[in-house]
Amino acid sequence: MKILSGLKELKDYVGKEIGVSEWFEITQDRINAFADVTGDHQWIHVDVERAKKESPYGVPIAHGYLTLSLAPKFINEIYRVEGIKLRINYGLNKVRFTGPVPAGSRIRMRILLSELEEIKEGARTLMKLTFEREGQEKPVCVAEAITLWYV
Repeated sequence: MKILSGLKELKDYVGKEIGVSEWFEITQDRINAFADVTGDHQWIHVDVERAKKESPYGVPIAHGYLTLSLAPKFINEIYRVEGIKLRINYGLNKVRFTGPVPAGSRIRMRILLSELEEIKEGARTLMKLTFEREGQEKPVCVAEAITLWYV
């Protein structure tokens, strides 16, 4: 984990990659648990036998929102900014699910700091989150995340 001492050091990363998380396996059990929490039990996610027969992937795939929901886990692996009272996820400008995440595959996330704007309370950042699947060149999800930082 990269530890940055305050927003001034974070600002040094504008236009640069902050880091990359560890690989994380997306198990069928995790996909099923996500389906239970969200109420999204579409067969392409939870019906292993049907997915083997009817899905173009031959196995169930993770929900796109499951992939995206792992952003906080990956962020906490990649970096921390010291001297911050509060960090709030303000929202997303864009999210694209650009490829499937088959059950049993491993994903990770890259963070690039696109913008840092100083505001009265601290800062507002725009970060590009790129989720990658092991063994595949094309990302599986790309998102622009807005974060508010309070000092």
